Amino acid sequence: MKKIAFCTLFCALFSFSSCGLFEVDNYDEPKETLWGEVVDVATGKRVLTDQGKDGTYIRLTELSWGENVQHNPDFNCMSDGTFQNTKIFKGLYHIDVVGAFIPLLRENENGTPLADDTQTTEIKGTTKVRFEVQPFLNIEWVGEPTISNGKVTAKLRITRGVSEEEFRSKIEPMGGYESNFLNVTDVRLFVSYSSSVGYGTSMDNDEFDPWSGELKYSGSEFNPSLGEVITIESKGSIPSGRTVFVRAAARINYATPKGSGTKRYNYNEAKELMVP
Repeated sequence: MKKIAFCTLFCALFSFSSCGLFEVDNYDEPKETLWGEVVDVATGKRVLTDQGKDGTYIRLTELSWGENVQHNPDFNCMSDGTFQNTKIFKGLYHIDVVGAFIPLLRENENGTPLADDTQTTEIKGTTKVRFEVQPFLNIEWVGEPTISNGKVTAKLRITRGVSEEEFRSKIEPMGGYESNFLNVTDVRLFVSYSSSVGYGTSMDNDEFDPWSGELKYSGSEFNPSLGEVITIESKGSIPSGRTVFVRAAARINYATPKGSGTKRYNYNEAKELMVP
C-alpha cells in the first residue's frame, strides 16, 4: 500500500514538472530607462513638486500586450520636476503624468476624449520625454527667507499659472464643475532637515514636523492677495546650530486626477538656512 502511494506521488510530481512548474524563469530583467521632465508651457521652467505620493506621478501602460492591459505601478516625480525609472521592459508605452496642473488627458463624464496631451513612445535603451503643462499656481520667493530666534520668516508672491477663463474652459467640459475649484485653500512654509522638504516630510504631523507654518483661507478669501506680497512664518522654535531647508507651497480646491480627492501643491525652490 505504501509503495502504491509513493508511486502515485512520484508520478504526480513528474507530471507537474513536465508542465513547466519547476522551470527556471529565464526572462531578462527589465533594464530600459525612461527619463523625463515636466515643464511649465508658459515659461519653460520645470514644475517643482513634492517627492511623494501627493506630488507629481507618472503612469505607464505597456501597449505591447493589447488594449486591456493594466498599467504599471505608478512612480513619483522628483522634487525638481524630473523623473527616472531604470527598470522598464523594452516595449511601446502610453505615458501619463498627473500633478498640480491641467490634466493632460481630459474626458467627459461618458469617457469621450476631449483632449489628450499624453505621450505614446517606444522605450528602448535610455528614452527621454518632456511634458509641457499648465500649473495651477506659481509661487516665488520675494527676497530671501530670514531666521531669527528659531523662527523663519518668508515673503512670497503667488500668481495663477492658468487664467480663470482657460481653467474653466478645460475643466468644465469634464463634468461636475464647481465655481470654488480655483479658490486657494492654503499656503504652506515647509521646514525640514531634509532637502526634499515638502508635504511628504510633513504629513500634517506636529510631532514629526513641529516647525512648518500654514496660512488657511476660506472661499475666495485669498483672491485679493494674488500677485501681492504675503508674509508667512514657521512655528515653534528651531534649535540653534542646525541646518534646515525651507520651501513654500500653495494649492487650489481642485483634485487631480478627477475624483481622487487629492489636492496637490505647487512649490517654489528649496532654500538652505543655518539657524544661528
